[in-house]
Amino acid sequence: MSCECCMERDNVSTGATMEFLLLGFSELLRLRVLLFLIFLIVHLVTLAGNMMIFMAVIMEPSRPPMLFFLCQLSAIELCYTLVIVPKALLSLAGAEGSTISFVGCAVQMHFFVALGGAECFLLAAMSYDRYVAICQPLRYAALMSEGLCLRLGLLCGLVAFALALGLTVTVFHLPFCRSRCINHFFCDVPAVLHLACTQNYTLELPLLAACVLLLLLPFLLILASYLCIAVALLGITSSVGRGKAFSTCISHLAITLLHYGCATFIYIRPKSSYSPARDKVVSLVYTNITPLMYPLVYSLRNKEIRGILRRMLRRKKIAQV
Repeated sequence: MSCECCMERDNVSTGATMEFLLLGFSELLRLRVLLFLIFLIVHLVTLAGNMMIFMAVIMEPSRPPMLFFLCQLSAIELCYTLVIVPKALLSLAGAEGSTISFVGCAVQMHFFVALGGAECFLLAAMSYDRYVAICQPLRYAALMSEGLCLRLGLLCGLVAFALALGLTVTVFHLPFCRSRCINHFFCDVPAVLHLACTQNYTLELPLLAACVLLLLLPFLLILASYLCIAVALLGITSSVGRGKAFSTCISHLAITLLHYGCATFIYIRPKSSYSPARDKVVSLVYTNITPLMYPLVYSLRNKEIRGILRRMLRRKKIAQV
């Protein structure tokens, strides 16, 4: 695409009035109503599930570190779906997609990347918690103190938001072409980069740096934790003890695989392999199905969560009587 078709943005005047058109699923006009209903139901169930876990943990007087991290994870998922899904539903309601302002697109991208990055760092913190619980059980209470958990949670959020801000500012300082149609249902980084009016591959460097810091770094920390856990499990002679120790990690492993599987597919690849249709399908899983699976996985696998939910239901029945 030649730069004759480009429009250099004036950050003061043009940036304030520029709009992008989110095409969403405009090519599936006949399925619009069905997709809208499916998205709406999944969104409401996701909000209800994560809100239930969040409130259950908040109302619990004694919260072990894993429950504290799970509470923060549910809060991230609540914000995550609220940033993406309402605009996607709005684009389904219109036959030709929906418009989003320049500032609105930048804000949506920033919060999407920041919340996704915070989730990556939080999964790394949860893997460290599992490492301490299995490899150093006698020192668990001392090492995983409430103060440390609070600091880890705060650090995960601050680092992710700072990195996301740097990526967003870099992306939106690029010149965009006259065609400002984003072939996606939200302002995802690859979709917006695809509109950049330049063939210079240096525009991929911010995305690459963000992937390394937000995806690869937490993944290496998770991998190191589970390597230490694997070594510790090999030292346990009892198969029952080994199975019991490993079962405490299954929920976290399932969530990590879901999160990293989709994120790796979308972001760790060259711009030349960008496919809007394929990205939208994977993003559907990433932004709708994955947040729905989190409360299901943890409520089914975590005994403490099941116990808290049972106590909540019992108190509700007593209050009704």
